[in-house]
This record gives sequence, C-alpha cells and structure tokens, in this order.
Amino acid sequence: MINIIESEVQAVTNQEQARIFVHTPFCGTCQLAEKMLLTVETVMGQEYYHKLNASLFPDFMQENQIESVPCLITFKQGKVQEKIYAFHSVQHMLAKTLGD
Repeated sequence: MINIIESEVQAVTNQEQARIFVHTPFCGTCQLAEKMLLTVETVMGQEYYHKLNASLFPDFMQENQIESVPCLITFKQGKVQEKIYAFHSVQHMLAKTLGD
C-alpha cells in the first residue's frame, strides 16, 4: 500500500485508475480493513491501493463527499467511480479489485 502525501493527491486521482484507502490512524475498523487490503495485495503480488489519512486531508474528504472511514474510493481518470464503506471479507475485496 502506497502512502499519499499532499503534493501527490492530484496526480494519483488523475491516473487512469486509482484506488485510495481513506482511514484514520486510531480507527479499529480502519485497521481491520487495511489488513484485508494488504492481504489482497499479497495474494495478487502487486500494490493496488494508495493510503490516505483522512485527518490530514479535510479538503479531499469534503470534495469527494466521503461520509465515513474506512472508505475505499476508486477513481478513473479523475472521476469517482465507486466508494466502498463495508469491507465484508478478503474474498469480497479481492472480487471488487479484480472486477475493475
């Protein structure tokens, strides 16, 4: 999982496709969701996700109307395609990743 810093947000969201995991450091549900996504990356042998700390990016949160954390937001060419708030299981997240 690749951490995003402020200067990279625009470049990441404008990629052909980008998946950004939005979290906060002290959120237990976020930690569990992150473990699921890391497992997906391990199974696939590739980094699929960028990681963004919601506490440091309030403008990003508001602009993209992110309602809660954790949130996996998928961008295609700068536009929001999907927001996932419920991380049911590793299998579910793997299917979501492969479905894109």
